[in-house]
Amino acid sequence: MRALIVISATLLSAGRAMGHGVEAHGSGAYWTFDPWVIAPLALFGILYGVGFLRLRARSSQPRMLTLSACSFFCGWLVLVIALVSPLHFLGEHLFTLHMVEHELVMTLSAPLIVLARPIGVLFWGMPRWLRIGLMRILKATPVELGWDLMTAGIAATMAHGAAIWIWHLPPLFDATVSDVALHRLQHLSFFITGVVFWWAIIWKAGKGAGAWYLFITMMHTSILGALITVSPRVLYISQTLNAPDWGLTPLEDQQLAGIVMWVPGGVIYAAAGLALLAKLITSSRKERRCASLYS
Repeated sequence: MRALIVISATLLSAGRAMGHGVEAHGSGAYWTFDPWVIAPLALFGILYGVGFLRLRARSSQPRMLTLSACSFFCGWLVLVIALVSPLHFLGEHLFTLHMVEHELVMTLSAPLIVLARPIGVLFWGMPRWLRIGLMRILKATPVELGWDLMTAGIAATMAHGAAIWIWHLPPLFDATVSDVALHRLQHLSFFITGVVFWWAIIWKAGKGAGAWYLFITMMHTSILGALITVSPRVLYISQTLNAPDWGLTPLEDQQLAGIVMWVPGGVIYAAAGLALLAKLITSSRKERRCASLYS
């Protein structure tokens, strides 16, 4: 409880910056103005906004388009909170908040953006010549085959799981604390594999298969979170080094980080899986009713 109070107070207060590298942060700055993060976020936000306005003027179903836009921009905003807001800066000094940041990217931002199916709208935000050129590339047989392989349920689940486990190896995770490029690559791999995983779950795999892949992901991430939580010694030395400055011991910081992955992260995967199963049951009942009417 003491640790949770300290974390809450940290999020609500501002203090002196404590360097994760001059390259990424200015002294005393809590917002992260990293051009390698800001530029892609701004570009995708602008492209989607322009594409939305163009399509809305032509669409016969503006309500559906608006709902998709709400989903996209909610996911986009979660990315901004995770990668640009003070949460990102604080996550460099507290393992717990770093884990919160990762869960936001993988379990909230990625599925919200996938639900929006943003590719078409993003294309409409581009100049015509660029849109046509990219569409030709994406329609090429090797690209389509590669996308089909990537978004196969088992492949997407394995790739996302591998990214999570590999990046949480203590030496590699600790290295991201001092290496800005490696830190960017970590977040990029979490987001890309998360998008591919959720695309497979939501738009490609059947409801039953999607629920199964979600439960698999819930199980292995919960196991990883539990291992981090119950470890009797500090595994992430560099990541927890500054924990005493925030009123926590390094082991407490590590334990809280593990709990974030174990409980809230697991609950999201489980809730999504149960929602798919509920839809499967509902659709099966409707099919049986229709069959009984015509039998």
